[in-house]
Amino acid sequence: KIIPDYQSFFFPLSKLDLSSRPQLFDFHGVGMIPIFTANWENVQNFQARPDDIVIATYPKAGTTWVSQILDLLYFGKTSPERLTSLPIYERVPFLEMTIPNLVSGKDQADKLPTTPRLIKTHFPVQFVPKSFWEQNCRMIYVARNAKDNMVSYYHFDLMNNAQPVAGDWNSYFQRFMEGDMVFGPWYDHVNGWWKKKQTHSNIHYMFYEDMIEDTGREIEKLCSFIGLSPSAEEKEMIKTGVQFDNMKKNKMTNYSTLPVMDFQVSPFMRKGKVGDWKNYFTVAQNEEFDEDYKRKMKDPTLHFRCEL
Repeated sequence: KIIPDYQSFFFPLSKLDLSSRPQLFDFHGVGMIPIFTANWENVQNFQARPDDIVIATYPKAGTTWVSQILDLLYFGKTSPERLTSLPIYERVPFLEMTIPNLVSGKDQADKLPTTPRLIKTHFPVQFVPKSFWEQNCRMIYVARNAKDNMVSYYHFDLMNNAQPVAGDWNSYFQRFMEGDMVFGPWYDHVNGWWKKKQTHSNIHYMFYEDMIEDTGREIEKLCSFIGLSPSAEEKEMIKTGVQFDNMKKNKMTNYSTLPVMDFQVSPFMRKGKVGDWKNYFTVAQNEEFDEDYKRKMKDPTLHFRCEL
């Protein structure tokens, strides 16, 4: 099943040549593309409800993974048919994604029949609509180490025709370090949310590497944060269901229903590993990156693991 609006927009996009890919532009100091800014005022005026749950990440840091975990925790038992009939992008709308005259994540979120509403965003913290803060909504932020995040984002930009042209690996490496990316620099994103967490108790900050290391443990922490107490059996079932290989094969989570993504170039879910960056970074690049990282990562309390 696919929303006709998505189909009508994304199908022609899937046939576009690279020259018609969107161009990155500066939007309030953050790199953006039109499908994430076209509905800006409406998105900023989104009316949150106190029980809404926001899933926030820098792109390619585990958004779909945590979205599926939450959807299973809340609705896996009561509405199992959702999981086999609705793709994840319908169950967990992408708030800022807007295709003028066709579909907007904001409208999808408004119309969600579920309680709570699960809503996804890649916004840096300063772009989050104010009603989410006013309603004291729970927010789950997932962060991934910069090196693996870069590699994953590179492959995503190669295969997703709605994103700017990726170019070759060497130029992409430089661009990522400079922060010329859709949704801005990785550094600003992870640090901005980390800083907000210190003053806002309703943010649960998770690490992709912790999820890989022990998914069950991280699901426990998530349950504790959202106040759910599933049985041991349910937790085990969820843990199995969200294993990378199972989600990669699942048409409702792997984005294979969106023609805009060219799976001949790369699958949406590629490896899901920690340390894959070692297959891409040259020794010189790694040294350059580490130096740059030391300059930009000023907060001594925020630690990432680049290998397990």
